[in-house]
Amino acid sequence: MNPTRVLLTGATGFVGSAVLRRLLAARPEEGGVQVRALARTASGRPELPGLDWESADLTAPESLRGVGRDADVLIHLASLVSGDEETCAAVNVRGTGALMEEARRAGVRRIVHLSTAAVYGPGPHSGLGVDEIAPAPTSPASRTRLEGEAAALAAGATVLRPGLVLGRGDRWVVPALAELRERVPAQWDGGRALSSMVDVDDLARLIVTSACTPGSSPGGVHHASHPVPVRNGDLMARLTGLGVLDPVTEDWTWQECLDRFHGTPGRMTERQFALVARDHWYRSEEIWRMTGCPEGPGPLARLDDAAAWYRDRRSER
Repeated sequence: MNPTRVLLTGATGFVGSAVLRRLLAARPEEGGVQVRALARTASGRPELPGLDWESADLTAPESLRGVGRDADVLIHLASLVSGDEETCAAVNVRGTGALMEEARRAGVRRIVHLSTAAVYGPGPHSGLGVDEIAPAPTSPASRTRLEGEAAALAAGATVLRPGLVLGRGDRWVVPALAELRERVPAQWDGGRALSSMVDVDDLARLIVTSACTPGSSPGGVHHASHPVPVRNGDLMARLTGLGVLDPVTEDWTWQECLDRFHGTPGRMTERQFALVARDHWYRSEEIWRMTGCPEGPGPLARLDDAAAWYRDRRSER
């Protein structure tokens, strides 16, 4: 069998590095894959069998000309997740649009584009399906990622919107929880909030299945978290048991939590606090069923593998 030729962006990022590992682990009897990864600089590029690098910059659309040659699949994971409107638009809107145009020009058969459930805005949201609420993004990154989805959909892509992504390499979710636990040292409103979450390796498995298995790329927008939402109290208890967070003994109402939050300075905003401490979950079972990809045991069960990573990050603070 001939290898599947994959064009990959974001290969050195948190999700992208997990996707790259899974792509390169494809069994030879399945045909394997040949990956061409795009990167703006030479920094952080691993040299591995089955992997070629090509210099390209999403903020310079002319540099993308020809990158789709011979590719069977495009997996577009690169994005800016912070910054001002113009900087985010350069990558998430114009860069994505130019890349999708190149994929169309080259006749790429399947496209998977990674977005985010943050496009729905502040919430709280409980058990929503796609299109059951209009997106209402509040940050430049989320607004431009939503706009970038349109170019991907026009090219026939499968657009995935995960919630919070956990696992080795996570520099936002659990570090944010650690700061918030220090600022608000109690269980938050009974720990009852539910969040859509997914382990990074499970998300990578879903992305690769959607991209590289014929008939498993359904097109359209799909939530891409584990189907079972995670209760905040269970998550915090698990992280405490693994030595990632310090234990607490009190349980405060949401108003008490907000009062302490506003009285204790830190990097996280109230909106970011609410994102992890209030309901933000979205029905996600459809994409796993449509692709035939097993969802796995869930992000709480996967935390053992990432605990050392998180403890090391805590010691660096």
